[in-house]
Amino acid sequence: MRASRPALLTLAVATALLASACSSSGGSGSGSGGGSGAGTTLTYWASDQGGSIAQDVKVLTPELNAFTKATGIKVKLEVIGWNDLLNRILAATSSGQGPDLVNIGNTWSASLQATGAFLPISDDVMKQIDGTGRFLPGALAATGAPGQPPVGVPIYSMSYALYYNKAMFQAAGIAQPPTTWDEFVADGKKLTKSGQWGVSVEGAQTPENAHHAFTFSKQQGGSFYDSSGKPTFDTPQNVAGIKQYVDFMAADKIANPSDAEYSNGTEAVKDFATGKAAMLLWQSADATLAQYGMQPSQYGVAPVPFNAAQPSGPSHVDSIVAGINLSVFANTKNKDAALKFMKFMVSKQTQTDLNKAYSSLPSVSDAYTDPAFQTDTVKTLQSVLSTTAAPMPAVATESQFETVIGTALKNLFADAAGGKPVTDQSVAAQLDQAQQQLQAGG
Repeated sequence: MRASRPALLTLAVATALLASACSSSGGSGSGSGGGSGAGTTLTYWASDQGGSIAQDVKVLTPELNAFTKATGIKVKLEVIGWNDLLNRILAATSSGQGPDLVNIGNTWSASLQATGAFLPISDDVMKQIDGTGRFLPGALAATGAPGQPPVGVPIYSMSYALYYNKAMFQAAGIAQPPTTWDEFVADGKKLTKSGQWGVSVEGAQTPENAHHAFTFSKQQGGSFYDSSGKPTFDTPQNVAGIKQYVDFMAADKIANPSDAEYSNGTEAVKDFATGKAAMLLWQSADATLAQYGMQPSQYGVAPVPFNAAQPSGPSHVDSIVAGINLSVFANTKNKDAALKFMKFMVSKQTQTDLNKAYSSLPSVSDAYTDPAFQTDTVKTLQSVLSTTAAPMPAVATESQFETVIGTALKNLFADAAGGKPVTDQSVAAQLDQAQQQLQAGG
């Protein structure tokens, strides 16, 4: 998933322009056969993928207009920020009062699948949307619990990478991006000076914190759940991984203490883009950087570092398998129309258009023929996704895990910003509290 600003905006998209409908069948609500769904209005909750809600509306509106023109099906769009989206979805699963379709962070897939509120993407549904054999294996793996039909289909794929300011590196005499965390911290100290910090972080953004907690823990050989799905939060490996990340602010002093208050998913990116920080650990940031006026020639993109003694096997991880899935609520009265929209969203042209706009990666293989997905940055992100990225825990409590772990790191960053020591003991105490909250139901 992608962290972004909390906001929402409703937009009724397009007028009803009748044309021959896309082929789709089955289900109830809007009927079946040629022309099925024309005149229907779907409700769609989209995630905030751009630098602002207005940017998302600007990107999505032409695509939704094209869908309406082709099918006669209108789409009522609401873009919802990441700090609100999960709560909105969970409320809808409880009340039954939700949209027809919704974007979900792929890390939430197993949790939302367990609610039973979403249409399983069976083999028959996959055929209806022309998805069979087209999705990238890694993206499709992050669509629910193993052995169960996916809870949605991937539409945007992403991985974390290290973004670095070329001019700042040159001025500091740093010839190449760091490949180990020791080098990262050493470079960060060289780059930290009056009005400039080594790295910018989003210290109060819970999903972002949870993603980094997972990756840093993995590199230490840790895990937040055992093989039976039981939470194991306060292990020495998890403590070491989280302390290593928070120490960028607490001990290494390469992150601005004010970053502890950053929560809307854009502030750290903006600081990097505007020269307030020299490095950034982020998911597919190019489009957002461009919105803040930073040109691709001004920064480099490299894999996230490892420890000096690189772990092997399941610990050789430097990113989550990040991305966004599109899901259909099972109680929709417009199933056929919803599946037509899903088919449209995973079509080659739409995948190309939207992932270009968001600087994310297409989730279908046939979209990669476009030159936009042949750049060095895309190749770096693709390599990470295919070789060193791992999915977040595929457990029913994953979404709660992100909330409680993200909050634990938020509290630790607040301690660091306030000058309070961050120790193994204080990290373990936060993790123990987080596990108790998870086991008590959040």
